[in-house]
Order: sequence, then C-alpha cells, then structure tokens
Amino acid sequence: MPDDALTFFAPTDEETRSFARSLAKIVQPGDLLLLEGGLGAGKTTLARALIRTLLCQPDLEVPSPTYLLVLPYEGEEKGKRTVVLHADLYRLGGDEELEELGLFDDPDAIVLVEWPERAPQIREQAAFVVSLNIAPHAQGRNISLRSPKGRHSLLKLSEKPGDRE
Repeated sequence: MPDDALTFFAPTDEETRSFARSLAKIVQPGDLLLLEGGLGAGKTTLARALIRTLLCQPDLEVPSPTYLLVLPYEGEEKGKRTVVLHADLYRLGGDEELEELGLFDDPDAIVLVEWPERAPQIREQAAFVVSLNIAPHAQGRNISLRSPKGRHSLLKLSEKPGDRE
C-alpha cells in the first residue's frame, strides 16, 4: 500500500456509508473513482451511498450495474447539474466494449468503476482509488483511499471525524 494511502476501519455497513458521504464532499465533476475489492467487500454499498449523497437524494434506488455494465444518474441541486455514471466492469468483454460504454463522453460526469482491474488502462485517469477488504473474521471492512492525482484531497478527508488507523 502506498505511503499516501489513508486507511479506515468500517465495522458496519453504516460506517461504510458514512465514509462514502465524507468522500462525496471532496469529489469533483469529472473525477474517476475506482472501487477495488473482492465479491462482497462493500463496493456497491459504498457506491450507493456516494451516489445518493452526490445527488442529494437519500432514497434514490441504486441497483447494482452488474448486468447492464453502466447506470447513469443525474440530479440538480441549487441550479447545479450533477451526472454520475456507475459502472461494473466484471463482465466487460474487452477494450472495444469499454469504449462503447461512453464513460468519458461527458467531461463533467463523476464516474464510479467497480472491478477496474478489468480495464487497467483507465487507472492513470483515476482521481481516487478506494480499496475495500473484508476484515479478519468477517467483522467489518478495511478501506484504503489513495489519490494518484495528489494528497491535497486526501488531507481534506482525513480531517473529517471517523475511525482512522
């Protein structure tokens, strides 16, 4: 794990959602967020909370995009339009299919990608990489946050209250 990673322990799904709400405060239009972790690690739980927070819609239905590959969301708050694309690349067929998804067609869209290892070429564009791992004895999850574009945003998040290792 790189030295510039922040690590957190989330003992419950609610703590994972709380982390997502904090992360939403520093996400900017055009950011690409990569969500890494195995099956059941909490990627979709985090993505749901992040999308609901970004769009200011706490009850928004946010299904997993596993079979559709990408689901778009749009909202407007105080005259400010927010577009979020939630992608799950687990079933991605190849580079041509990635291009057809249109993840980067709108330069202001916030793009969340689950299973980014299926498209390693997008890694260099990431503003944030969030790694989730089930903690030992299946008691909560460990979350690691890296910002390949620079620590300034991470420092803002690290000032938020919460469980930080």
